[in-house]
This record gives sequence, structure tokens and C-alpha cells, in this order.
Amino acid sequence: MRCVLQVVKEASVSIEGEIKSQIKRGYLLFLGYEKNDDFQIIKKMIDKIVSLRLFKDALGKTNLGLKDIDGEILAVSQFTLYADVKKGRRPSFTNALSGSFSKDLYDETISYLSSIIPCKQGVFGADMEISLINDGPFTLMIDSGDL
Repeated sequence: MRCVLQVVKEASVSIEGEIKSQIKRGYLLFLGYEKNDDFQIIKKMIDKIVSLRLFKDALGKTNLGLKDIDGEILAVSQFTLYADVKKGRRPSFTNALSGSFSKDLYDETISYLSSIIPCKQGVFGADMEISLINDGPFTLMIDSGDL
């Protein structure tokens, strides 16, 4: 599982000009899955993400977590996180988990996330427009293989 985490002041997902989901302060997560991913990997990744302290305290140090600031998460599926650009000029996505299996893991991710923290989501497989105001900017790449 791979995740691009962006600390945001606000973020939203629109489809065909209509806002489907939006959050205020929190994390925008782009989530991708590979063939060996399962619920144990999802749980490990989400527990790590939710426990991170990425928000500034009164002294300007990143000591506060999502729960400390009453933050939210906007989660968006993005299979392109597993793009392979080693050969040619067109990315290969053979390392990404196929659609139906990926949707199952995405749904499990959203369910688990929602049990911990307020979570909104994109629409799996849709052509989405993502709007955000980065805070910092503060962006992390998190890969389950590194945990």
C-alpha cells in the first residue's frame, strides 16, 4: 500500500463540477494498492497515519495529531501511485492491484478509517477533480514496505 499524505487547510473532490466530498483542516490521502496488500497492511498503515503528529503547537513544533486539532481525512483512491516509468514514455501499472480487488481494499480502508477519525472519500474509479489548500506545504510519501 502506498499513500501520499498532504496536510491541508481544506480539500474537496468534485465530479463533473459538483462537489462530492470536502473537509476542512486535516489530511488529504491518495491511496494505492498492490497485489500483496491485505487488511493487516491497511490497519498498520492507517494506525501509523492517524498517530502522526504533523500539526504545529503553540510553539510552532509539529507536536499535534489529527485528534488534537479535531481534523478530518479526505481519502482518494489512486492506482497511479504504483506507476512504473523505467521503460519507454508511457507508465506501466502492472504493479497496481486490479480494479475490483483494489476497490475492496479501498472500502476496507474507508471503513477502518471512519471507525477512528472523521473521514470523507472520493468516488472509486471516477474521473475526479481534487482541490486543496496545502498547509506548509507538508507532504509525506508512506509505503507499507517501509513500516
